[in-house]
Amino acid sequence: MQELIEYIARNLASKPDEVKVTAEMEDDRIILRLEVAQEDKGKIIGRQGRVAQAMRTILRVAAIKEGSRVVLEIV
Repeated sequence: MQELIEYIARNLASKPDEVKVTAEMEDDRIILRLEVAQEDKGKIIGRQGRVAQAMRTILRVAAIKEGSRVVLEIV
């Protein structure tokens, strides 16, 4: 799942080398933190958060297939 978010973010970002995704376990869920360059945050979040919401939806589906819970944070 971490690779999936990194792939999507790298293709959206102007500076794909600055895209970084870290995974952390907390309680019974996985927290993915997506870090991008400051000027790419708007592209990653999208208008009214639509791109970020789409990424979260994709993650939710992938997590259900694996039997886990995932949260995406954009920092």
